[in-house]
Amino acid sequence: MQTGVPTEMVNSSSGARSQTAQRIGVPREIFPGEKRVATVPEVVEKLIKLGFAVSVESGAGELANFSDDTYRAAGADVVESAAQLWATADIVFKVRGPSADEVGLMRQGGALISFIWPAQNPELMQLLAAKQATVLAIDALPRMLSRAQKMDALTSMAGVTGYRAVIEAANAFGRFFNGQITAAGKVPPAKVFIAGAGVAGLAAIGTAAGLGAIVRANDTRAEVADQVTSLGGEFVKVEYEEEGGGGGGYAKVMSEGFQKAQREMYAKQAKEVDIIITTALIPGKPAPKLITAEMVRSMKPGSVIVDMAAEQGGNCELTEPGQAVVKHGVTIVGYTDLASRLSKQSSTLYATNLFRLAEELCKAKDGVANVNMEDDAIRGLTVVKDGSITWPAPAPKLPAAPPAAKPTAAPVAKKAHGHGAPSEPMAGNKLAIMFGVSAALFWFVGANAPAAFLAHFTVFVLACFVGYMVVWNVKPALHTPLMSVTNAISSIIAIGALVQIAPPFAEVVNRPEGWIRGLAAAGIVLTAINMFGGFAVTQRMLAMFRK
Repeated sequence: MQTGVPTEMVNSSSGARSQTAQRIGVPREIFPGEKRVATVPEVVEKLIKLGFAVSVESGAGELANFSDDTYRAAGADVVESAAQLWATADIVFKVRGPSADEVGLMRQGGALISFIWPAQNPELMQLLAAKQATVLAIDALPRMLSRAQKMDALTSMAGVTGYRAVIEAANAFGRFFNGQITAAGKVPPAKVFIAGAGVAGLAAIGTAAGLGAIVRANDTRAEVADQVTSLGGEFVKVEYEEEGGGGGGYAKVMSEGFQKAQREMYAKQAKEVDIIITTALIPGKPAPKLITAEMVRSMKPGSVIVDMAAEQGGNCELTEPGQAVVKHGVTIVGYTDLASRLSKQSSTLYATNLFRLAEELCKAKDGVANVNMEDDAIRGLTVVKDGSITWPAPAPKLPAAPPAAKPTAAPVAKKAHGHGAPSEPMAGNKLAIMFGVSAALFWFVGANAPAAFLAHFTVFVLACFVGYMVVWNVKPALHTPLMSVTNAISSIIAIGALVQIAPPFAEVVNRPEGWIRGLAAAGIVLTAINMFGGFAVTQRMLAMFRK
C-alpha cells in the first residue's frame, strides 16, 4: 500500500503533473442507516485500469453485500481504520457528505467526491475550504448537459427510490395492487396517485402500473404528460395555466393561484385513491407541503402515503422523517433511506456514475486526476478548488443554436416539348381535349372491335392504370417487404397466360394459335421471374432486421 506523501490533483491552469498514480480511498459510511458504499468490486477493476490505486476501509461494503475479500480479489487494498484510509487517500469517494470528524481526518489538500448539497451545508463547505481541499459535489452536476448524463447520480438514485417507494406502499397496504376475480369474491385494483413526475415519480408510475394498479400522476411541468401516459398512468391536469419548468430538469416554485388550484385537485384525489406517493423537491428549498392534515383525514381507512421528500421536511404535514406512522387511519411512510433499502443496486449504480466521472478526470488513463475548470461539467461539479469556494458555478455554455437553414432555390423547371417555357400543370382546355380524344379512341375501338377483344382490352387498360399507380409510381425508398410480397402475389396473372396457351381456348375464340401461345409463354416466363424474385427480395429485406 502507498504510504508516502500523497500526490496532488493536477491543476489544469499550471499543467503540472505528478508521475505517481493517485490513490482513491473508499471509507465506510457512518451516517445512521446508510448501507450504500461509494464503489463496488467490479468498478474497482475499472478504476485500476485507469491507473489509480484503490483502498477500501474494512467493512465498507458489508451492508451492501460486498465482502472485503471481493474487494481484494478485484485488486483493492483493504485498510483497517478510517484514519489510515483518510490520511493516505489522494481522492476520497463517498456517498454521504463527510462529518466534521471525517473532515478532521482528511489530509491537507486532499480531494473529495461525494454528495455535498452546498446550499444546505455552508458549515461543511467552510470546513472543507479550511483543509485546502478540492471538492466535487456529485449533486451539483449540470444535468442539462447531455454528456453529463452518464455521471448523473441524482437520476440513478431517484430511479431506485421511486421503485422502492412503491414496494414500501405495497408492504403497508392491506390489499393487492392488481384487481382479481376469485371464487371468494372480486378484489378491485388499488388506485395510486403520484405527486411529481420527475425521475423518481416516473419510476414509481412504471412500478405501480406493472403491479396492476390504476395509476394517476400530476406534475407542474406539462411536458411530462406524455411520459406518464407511456408508462401506463393517467396525467391529472391542474385547471390553471402556468408552466412549471425551472430549468435543469427541476420544477420551479409556482404562483399562489396555481398552488390553490393544485391543492383543490390533491384534495379530490385524496378522497378517491388508496395510495399517495409524493416526490416534490426544489433544490435548496424545504419540501413544499402538498398534502394537508385535512386531506389525510379525508382518505379512506387503510390508505397509505409514502413521502419521498421526508428528508427535506416532507410533502405531507403529518410526515415524521425516518418513521412510518399511522394517523387518522392512514399509514404515512417517511423513510429517508429508500435508496439504502436497495443498497446493492444503488451502490452499483452510484459507483458507475463515479467511475464515469473518473474517466473524465483522467482521460490520459495515467492514474492522475485533472480538474479542468474549463470543462463545463467539471466546473459545475467543483464546489471547492484548492481551498477556494467556487460554488455556485456560472451557467454552462450550452451549444450554439444551429444557423438557420438557407432557403433552398426553387427547382429548375423542366422544359416542355423542347421549348424554353417551363412545364406547368396542364391547363383546363388541354385536359378536356386529351379526355375527348381518349374517349373518341375508346368509342372507335368499342364500335369496331369484337366483343371478346373489348373485354380483354378493358382489363388491360385497367391493369396498366392500377399497376402504374401501385407499383411504378411508388418511390424506391418506400418499398417494403410487404410490397415485394404483394408484387409476387400479383403474378397470379400467370394463370391467365396458362389459359391462353390451352388449345381448346384458342379454338373457341378462333384466333391464330401460334402467336397467342408465344405471347402467353413469354408472359409466363416474365411472371415467374416476378414471382420468385418478389419472394427472394422479401427474404433479403427481412434478413436485414434479424440479429
